[in-house]
Amino acid sequence: MTDFSAKTALVIGGSRGIGAAIVRRLAAGGAAVTFSYAGAAEAAQALAAETGGKAVRSDAADRDAVIDLVAEAGPLDILVVNAGVLVLGDPLEQDADAVDRMLDVNIRAPYHAAVEAARRMPDNGRIIFIGSTNGDRIPFAGGAAYALTKSAIQGLTRGLARDFGARGITVNAVQPGPTDTDMNPGDGPMKDFMHTFMAIKRHARPEEIAGMVAYLAGPEAGVVTGALHTIDGGFGA
Repeated sequence: MTDFSAKTALVIGGSRGIGAAIVRRLAAGGAAVTFSYAGAAEAAQALAAETGGKAVRSDAADRDAVIDLVAEAGPLDILVVNAGVLVLGDPLEQDADAVDRMLDVNIRAPYHAAVEAARRMPDNGRIIFIGSTNGDRIPFAGGAAYALTKSAIQGLTRGLARDFGARGITVNAVQPGPTDTDMNPGDGPMKDFMHTFMAIKRHARPEEIAGMVAYLAGPEAGVVTGALHTIDGGFGA
């Protein structure tokens, strides 16, 4: 277990699924963890009680709310931006407002959160975005807008790594494939279709994604930056 004692962490989008697994992993390592949630208040409070973390309600689609959340968390050693929205469908029929909200949550929130965090982050801090293997490969119709947001995370990761590298701050993206969460259950109706593309024919567990995040947040990853870390069972191979 990586030692995160004396480290302060913020997980944006941390009440369920991958985010909750990341909160648990960082807290188990000794970090003081704050995490945000949007609507799952009961799950957030239960996780806070379990881990000793602090749950804060915040809308990742609201730029000012994101900036305030990061600023109020104080100087951060670790920032993880996990909040995400999935909108799929025929682009000719999709609700434009829903697509724009996805752009706000999936692209603008990570950018503004990272920039605000970097203002007071100590040297050798860690910024980690949760992207998606769909930033590399979108093998089905209806995912153009979602893939756009995850490809944008790739460019953001590389660019901010250059911007903050002189201070030893690393910036990385973790790109999960199908992962067993409420949004994409491992026994759901799409599992057989998704597993068709995979070398390891199962969904990942949220704890496996959290393990990758813990490595990137730890001391052994001090020169790992500007990189995309795909963990997808070979979905994009």
